Amino acid sequence: MDTSFIKGLGTALVTPFAGDRVDAEALKKIVANNLAHGVDFLVPLGTTGETSTLTDSECHLVINTVLEANEGRVPVVCGWFGKNNTRQVLEMISAFRFDGISAILVASPYYNKPSQAGLFQHFIAIAEASPVPVLLYNVPSRTAVNITAETTLKLAEHPNIIGTKEASGDFNQIMQVLKHKPSSFRVLSGDDLVTLPMIACGAEGVISVISNAFPGIFAAMVDSALEGNFNDAKFHNDLLLDVHKWLYVEGNPVGIKAALQILGFCADEVRLPLWPLSSPHKQQLREAIRHLSPL
Repeated sequence: MDTSFIKGLGTALVTPFAGDRVDAEALKKIVANNLAHGVDFLVPLGTTGETSTLTDSECHLVINTVLEANEGRVPVVCGWFGKNNTRQVLEMISAFRFDGISAILVASPYYNKPSQAGLFQHFIAIAEASPVPVLLYNVPSRTAVNITAETTLKLAEHPNIIGTKEASGDFNQIMQVLKHKPSSFRVLSGDDLVTLPMIACGAEGVISVISNAFPGIFAAMVDSALEGNFNDAKFHNDLLLDVHKWLYVEGNPVGIKAALQILGFCADEVRLPLWPLSSPHKQQLREAIRHLSPL
């Protein structure tokens, strides 16, 4: 299977809100800015999209808005299917229209805390049912379960599982996957801050939060790193270092929505139980962004 479309910079899109509704026009602006600045693929309805707080009709609105704004220019990877009930995921896949969707991103089940055998069977069932390729998403800080290197490599043998978004923070695990994976299996960073060293170790890109607001700088970093130009990659990576910490100090997507408001793309509204970035932290974020103004 050709997996070349999953490479480089993918943006884990926020879902902008205006009061109690999804702000589709703001989402179109964010997508347009991403496309104009070299983003390679788009990932709506992931963690950054606050999908767990959206209704089914809102999820469909988000997907349709992204597909309309994208106009087929880059692949779209749908993150809606990261549920902790395998049967529910299979029913969702059966009912979903995949027109315009290149792949799905599936987070490991949260709350249940399955064994590695349970994780393996969960992803295999989804891969067998999905009409489009599957990307794993390993984020134990949110799910309380780590997909081990051994399990990832077993799953990588399935023809419809084409890669993983790795946010475990365990570089030994990540390097084991990179060393032993099939050549066509894509390893993507799930953490903006460690994307540069992950690419140096052999990763093929990132699904990014910060690129919602700064797609040009982060695309330049990723592209340079993939080309082996690590001096240039470090330069662009360093530009954003003082912004990163304010994006996560009160959780994601709280910080990135504050940044998008500062830049004029959307409101900083998030849905409970999240809450907008506090004033002192927002001022720190504003100062960090102000120093990027020449770029």
